[in-house]
Amino acid sequence: MHNRILNSVVVLTGAGISAESGVPTFRGEDGLWRQYRAEDLATPQAFMRDPTLVWEWYDWRRGLIANCEPNAAHRTLVDMERRCEDFTLITQNVDDLHHRAGSKRVVQLHGSIWQVRCTSEGIVQENHDVPLRQLPARCACGAALRPHVVWFGESLDGTVLEEAYAAAESCDLMLAVGTSAIVHPAASLPTIAKSRGARLIEVNLERTPLSPYADEVVLGPAAEELPKLWARLQEGV
Repeated sequence: MHNRILNSVVVLTGAGISAESGVPTFRGEDGLWRQYRAEDLATPQAFMRDPTLVWEWYDWRRGLIANCEPNAAHRTLVDMERRCEDFTLITQNVDDLHHRAGSKRVVQLHGSIWQVRCTSEGIVQENHDVPLRQLPARCACGAALRPHVVWFGESLDGTVLEEAYAAAESCDLMLAVGTSAIVHPAASLPTIAKSRGARLIEVNLERTPLSPYADEVVLGPAAEELPKLWARLQEGV
């Protein structure tokens, strides 16, 4: 690569890129499940109060996500990873569509809906049962299993967050794709990269709080716009 801007690339993705594959978002018209909001279910308190209800919601979500396929934006990021000398994909999404598309270097800020964690032993394991065999899900030890995701009111894994910060601080180019730029600490990563001299490009359906800081804002669906942007970047535009 002769173009320095492609030497070190970090991409932050949010719910928008998954929504284009049919994954329901927390916000918007499809954010409600029965009469509940995500913010009322994705909490430790909700799980302690009614683990069956919380697992019913996650079981429903897993069933929807299992039928979704990676889109052109996911596949473009796989190509970026192959061609860039240093590439990190940081995602707020828990659906694993990036992995299914073929991405290897993925930092999952909020965990994975396809992993479960024992509430007693803390052991994390993969679980792709759709539907789940029992609700609420239970570990072999008899304790309750919970989704291995970061809920509202919980802190992100320190090691994962450090990896994300380190990537943002050292990149030449930061892309923010399909993220509302309002959920912290993820929302701070693009501005950290910008403050360290990186070029910042935002791809989203609409402008966000991040837009004023971006060197370029590309408005439109990521599945359409990201492949075109990637072609331009490779040409050095």
